[in-house]
Amino acid sequence: MCGIAGCCWTPVGSVFSDSSLQRMLATIEHRGPDDSGTYFSQREEGRAGAALGHRRLSIIDLGGGHQPLANEDDTVWIAFNGEIYNYKELRGPLEAQGHQFRTSSDTETIVHLYEQYGVDCVDHLRGMFAFAIWDGRNNRLFLARDRLGQKPLFYCQQGDQFFFASEMKAILQAPGVSRELNHQALDHYLAYQYVPHPMTMLRGIHKLPPGHFAVVENGQLNIERYWLPPFDEAITRELLDDRVDRASMIPQPLQSADEWKKQLRETLTESVRLRMRSDVPLGTFLSGGIDSTIIAGLSQSLSTRPIHTFSIGFPVKQFDETSYAREAAAFLGTDHHEEVVTPSALETLPSLIWHYDEPFADSSAIPTMYLSQMTRRDVTVALSGDGGDELFAGYERYQAVRLGNYFDRLPRPLRSVIAAKIWQRVIPTSIHQKSFTRRLRRLLEALSESPEHRYSKWIWYFDDARRRELYSPEFIDSLSDREPMHFLEDAYSQCRSRDFVTRTTCADVLTYLPCDILTKVDIASMAFSLECRSPFLDHRVAELAARMPIELKQKGRTGKQILIDTFADLLPPSIQQRSKMGFGVPLNYWFRDELKGLLQDTLLDDHSLGRGYFDPAHVRRLVNDHIEGRWDHSSRLWALLCFELWHWMYLDSSTPPTQPSSLF
Repeated sequence: MCGIAGCCWTPVGSVFSDSSLQRMLATIEHRGPDDSGTYFSQREEGRAGAALGHRRLSIIDLGGGHQPLANEDDTVWIAFNGEIYNYKELRGPLEAQGHQFRTSSDTETIVHLYEQYGVDCVDHLRGMFAFAIWDGRNNRLFLARDRLGQKPLFYCQQGDQFFFASEMKAILQAPGVSRELNHQALDHYLAYQYVPHPMTMLRGIHKLPPGHFAVVENGQLNIERYWLPPFDEAITRELLDDRVDRASMIPQPLQSADEWKKQLRETLTESVRLRMRSDVPLGTFLSGGIDSTIIAGLSQSLSTRPIHTFSIGFPVKQFDETSYAREAAAFLGTDHHEEVVTPSALETLPSLIWHYDEPFADSSAIPTMYLSQMTRRDVTVALSGDGGDELFAGYERYQAVRLGNYFDRLPRPLRSVIAAKIWQRVIPTSIHQKSFTRRLRRLLEALSESPEHRYSKWIWYFDDARRRELYSPEFIDSLSDREPMHFLEDAYSQCRSRDFVTRTTCADVLTYLPCDILTKVDIASMAFSLECRSPFLDHRVAELAARMPIELKQKGRTGKQILIDTFADLLPPSIQQRSKMGFGVPLNYWFRDELKGLLQDTLLDDHSLGRGYFDPAHVRRLVNDHIEGRWDHSSRLWALLCFELWHWMYLDSSTPPTQPSSLF
């Protein structure tokens, strides 16, 4: 795992300096502490050029994988972040076609694939990746990001120069890059708790979306999608055009549950086997949930000695899963490592705000950073269960989606009665977000909406009405007509022919999974130079899951049923039957105790209230209602707090931050 950064310029553009590239690389040293390298194309007057930079975390070919790396005649150069798990299988055919290898690294495989297939090289890669290739023969920069978005890639086009990097903070080190708030991104952030691709919180800087590649040539940027999960085969085929052999890519539909289970067992086992390739110590995260237990179990079955497993626990019982993790480790026979921590937001926040580049309001980033720090003491690579919930309908909210489907099939008069506001008024009010009555009220409140809008009301932190109440009139006037709902609707449009629960899992795979879950894990793990690999996110596993009937995934109130049925031999009975527990922290209590002073000092500060984005009276009301116990606004307040602290660190400072700074 690594970090990359660089620049390309047109024949009339300014040549990028080595000192600027070194500043970019210095800010992402945590991604690759083992080695550093740069490449500059031959500098000629009136000729386009490029500079590539690389920070390396050594995983494979420890002695020979120095980057940037070139082909045989030094005309094609690459800076690569990620892992290609099928590089050994790809190497033989490339050598048979005449390509000569200098190293044993997976990186060099990409260079020769590009020589052989051009931009279609991405179709052959099985892994997680973000890379930049400078094609000196054609004066072309080629960028690509993996199918599901495990590895990040930011870019910024400024005049005749084009910058790219693994993290936005590196781009900010390039000369002349502005730091201007993107109001549209702030609106989206407060809805989703993250900034959706391709936007960032700063104008002019963008994210390359998952499953896309970009070509920069003669100062022109062209971006193309190369992969979609085949939830809707017809749409996927149209988008893929004729660049791959569809007959070989799309298998015949499976008929029976046993056939699906057999294919799932084989595909996921192979995915785990490929991800266990490493020249450094390797282990697995183990929460005691279904997904991580399956990955740990398959890893153990493929190992000749006990594998290392890692979990953290909390003193607060409703946030602690260590008993389940301990039971799973004993059942599987792993070498288990466990720590009980008392997460401190005051200690963690400066580092969290700096590492995440943008405001990021998923509070589970805090325990994820603790887990990554603990795991890195023993291993350099960790396998995780990420992706299981989205691909196999594991979230409890999918049960609400299913209930909404039943409601939509009822006769219109009966729907009108059930959705009547009187029922919302007679249900007792609870301030607790996860109480039964509050969930029931949220369900009823959204029933009259379209299915897509109904789902948005269930997952958004600030829905449309709450955001309008929060914003100042001036900020509302600054927004365009690109509403946050469009991001979700675009994802739903990629799967039109399936049932609505499957369509919703597709939308989550395209939005929530890369923008929240995978961003959280990548940043938290790389903050401690830990490589995190996710077998569920192998694109063959994802494609199999996408085609799978919802009836195999969701039965009654149980999600991920086919995972439980297929891997029952790896799951203790108690874990098969347990309900899902979020990997969270007690924000509700923190804001009335440990973080009360910080919350008030930050959000109610005259400087913060005077920025002009929000209505000061509404912010005060949110803070006071929560502290005085009238309502649980903890998630919304966390989003506002992360934004304000980010603003202090990234926008209020005279220069872009190069390391975490004191916020308190």
